Amino acid sequence: MIKPTRAAAAALLACAVALPATALPATAATPSPSVSAPVSSPASVGRLELPAPTGRFGVGTSVLHLVDRSRPDPWVPEADGRELMVTLHYPAARKGRGQAAPYATEEEARLVLSGVGVTDPASVRALAAMGTYSALDVRPAPGRRPLVLLSPGFGVPRFTLTSLAVELASRGYVVASVDHAYETSGTAVPGGRILTCVACQALEEGRAKGSDVTAARAADVRFVLDRLTGPRPAWAYARTIDRTRIGMAGHSIGGASAATAMLADRRIDAGANMDGSFWDTVPAGGLGGRPFLLLGTDDETHRPGGVDATWDSTWRALDGWKRWLTVAGSDHFTFSDAPVIQRHFGLPAGPIPADRALAVTRAYLAAFFDEHLKGVPQPLLTGPSPAHPEVRFQQP
Repeated sequence: MIKPTRAAAAALLACAVALPATALPATAATPSPSVSAPVSSPASVGRLELPAPTGRFGVGTSVLHLVDRSRPDPWVPEADGRELMVTLHYPAARKGRGQAAPYATEEEARLVLSGVGVTDPASVRALAAMGTYSALDVRPAPGRRPLVLLSPGFGVPRFTLTSLAVELASRGYVVASVDHAYETSGTAVPGGRILTCVACQALEEGRAKGSDVTAARAADVRFVLDRLTGPRPAWAYARTIDRTRIGMAGHSIGGASAATAMLADRRIDAGANMDGSFWDTVPAGGLGGRPFLLLGTDDETHRPGGVDATWDSTWRALDGWKRWLTVAGSDHFTFSDAPVIQRHFGLPAGPIPADRALAVTRAYLAAFFDEHLKGVPQPLLTGPSPAHPEVRFQQP
């Protein structure tokens, strides 16, 4: 519901993309961007860490730089193709071995924090070095693993979904988190370059709309799948991927892009949208019977009949297994790493505590993919659970 600007899109806590016009009541006005008050120093002086993953595997991490030269970049057509950075998290052969993987580069961390007024070098270093419980380029555990692709919210980098990625990897998935070029506060690419949010300016000036973003991301996902599962894969350990079991999830417009990517690519077997407005219409035929999860805020936006009418229309079109879950006390960024970062730096956050926010997101996304990519029935998805009283099952 918040319109992006260059300043807001550079911030971790600025909302992603305005709702489609059809989702707003005729009398509703789109509010101006809201950025948290500046903070000059972290509220906590301890080490910044994500919660430990709960699965039985240690986690390995690899970073890929992929360039699709078969199409121009939609935001910078003069660029040498569409440039993507991809972080892979995967089950490692051994726990506790290898060099610790950083959360982000210092420049990426600086750009994210500067958007919310955190500018001191110690804070930047703390975020870049946040503990992720993963090790660089270690050998994978034996076996073939389902693949899950993750797409972040508009204006924020792929590393803001690290908690979910590490959790899924610890439970036996290969997870590919994608930075979509020129759509983040800053993406570091080889050669010391930083790709900043050119797309933010295009949307701010009305030269593009949300469906342009989802279309670009769907094409990005298709290319990443080709490079991970094709005949000459870009990743040294690609043999661990089971190409017959592929899922996708995303936050905000990344979640909307999951549906768009599924419509464009039958290889994606299951999808999930975490609090994102849909920009593309799911046709009457739905997603060909493939499952889809809606996980969002429990407020006037994403309850049935709420301000975001795209959830109601998409729900009606979905023709396979589906669930519509809302989380009491959540806000838009509950479904990312933001609660941990907000807590550490003393930034305003939603009512739900950081550890609960991440635990809920991890539990329901893992259950969804366990049921639909691993074929393991999940009682958690059948109705309310006393272990997660914040989660409400909606029945439109």
